[in-house]
Amino acid sequence: MSGHSKWAGIKHKKALIDAKRGKLFSKLNKEITVAAKAGGGSTATNPRLRLAVNKAKEANVPNDTIERAIKKGTGELPGVNYEQANYEGYGPGGVAIVVEALTDNKNRTTAEVRNIFSKKGGNLAGTGSVGWLFNKKGFIVVNKTKAEEDKLMSIALDSGAEDLKGEEDSYEITTDVKNYEKVRAALESNKIEWDAAEITMIPSSYVKLQGAQAEQVLSLVEALEDLDDVQNVYANFDIPDEILQQHTK
Repeated sequence: MSGHSKWAGIKHKKALIDAKRGKLFSKLNKEITVAAKAGGGSTATNPRLRLAVNKAKEANVPNDTIERAIKKGTGELPGVNYEQANYEGYGPGGVAIVVEALTDNKNRTTAEVRNIFSKKGGNLAGTGSVGWLFNKKGFIVVNKTKAEEDKLMSIALDSGAEDLKGEEDSYEITTDVKNYEKVRAALESNKIEWDAAEITMIPSSYVKLQGAQAEQVLSLVEALEDLDDVQNVYANFDIPDEILQQHTK
């Protein structure tokens, strides 16, 4: 799973230093609004909202911006009505790709996603075509310099993690969605920093790619992520670290 953890860490770092911070803030605020509309404006009783707010705070979204997004969701302030739109398809080399979007115009979003798949050497497929390859999990990446394996394993497993695996320079902690916040809180209380922490879709199998094909897939994924309506993109590629690292720039 090294390709997955490396890419998760890269995306996490890029988001926090993204020059297009306005676009990042917009996506985070959209998720907060939708979460508040679906489950209410209290982070104590709405897990989806709690996750969204934590992610926004991690990206340094101002508190008053977060509050406005919540109030738009609860109807206390006027706001746009967003709906969930998910897409599935294939990239170069047969890589499976799942796209999660929040949109106020599904026809526009579908056309934009289809256009990027077509331009970047992929193809959009039907619902259910690749989604079965992914499982929703909590996923936390900790650099090996930040914790000793035995201590980290004890903290993670005691707080409800499913698994901990060591990779070349990091540890990967996998959790059930319901235990993700508990595990994250346990790491935080033990002052263990992470490179990435998220609810994500983890593939059950991977497609190894090299060279030009690897670059094509990353170009496709990044173009999809750059769309305003797209919240998350998941893919089952396994790409060499040296190629992934070039995309931290």
